[in-house]
Amino acid sequence: MKRVWVRILVGVVVVLALATGGFVAWALSVPPIMPEATQALLGDETVQVTQGRWIAFEPATPTRTTGVIFYPGGRVDARAYAPLMRSLAENGYPAFIVPVTLNLALFSPNVAQPVIEAYPQIEQWVVGGHSLGGIVASQFAGSHPVNGLFLQGSYSLPDLSASNIKVLVMMGTQDGLIPPEEVRSHDENLPAGAQFLTIEGGNHAQFGWYGEQSGDNPATISHEEQQQQVSSALLSWLETMP
Repeated sequence: MKRVWVRILVGVVVVLALATGGFVAWALSVPPIMPEATQALLGDETVQVTQGRWIAFEPATPTRTTGVIFYPGGRVDARAYAPLMRSLAENGYPAFIVPVTLNLALFSPNVAQPVIEAYPQIEQWVVGGHSLGGIVASQFAGSHPVNGLFLQGSYSLPDLSASNIKVLVMMGTQDGLIPPEEVRSHDENLPAGAQFLTIEGGNHAQFGWYGEQSGDNPATISHEEQQQQVSSALLSWLETMP
């Protein structure tokens, strides 16, 4: 009888090991970043780029006292968001992308905190993210003293309606993973004055630079056009920070 239980235990361990290994392999299998993202990771005389615990885009001449921290979408290489963060740095904002465990932000909900602690000279902070990254960023914003939250193809999971945090929500009409109607179904969690940008023809994957994504709808505008709208809206919104 003892041998039977040993065999059962060994079988359970093997099944769990295989399941865990399969999950890890699935989480780590991400699409390659596009050439635009690779190029944005190169520093120059205007923006210093460093890659370590996080990816930092620091203006050579900082002109802003607001820092921006970005949580990547689920199973997306964090570097895929480099062009957007670089555009912020080119406009004077220190910007940071926080890589997350197994490419899933839910395993690293507080990864923004070490960045904040490392830059005490930055007076106020904005966090944001794409898809799952945006949801986790909203959780961070709900439990930490940040000044702003921006969401791309995402929504706020915690109730922030009673807070003074400034919020910007961006969504694409062709988003096949988190469509606008799903985003807007969480409006009750947002504070009064939250701003919304609806990108006509934009989809889910074009919020980053990693190519097409399974389950998404084809965009009817170019990658460049969607990114331009996102960058312009985000910069305009950042200007409203106190």
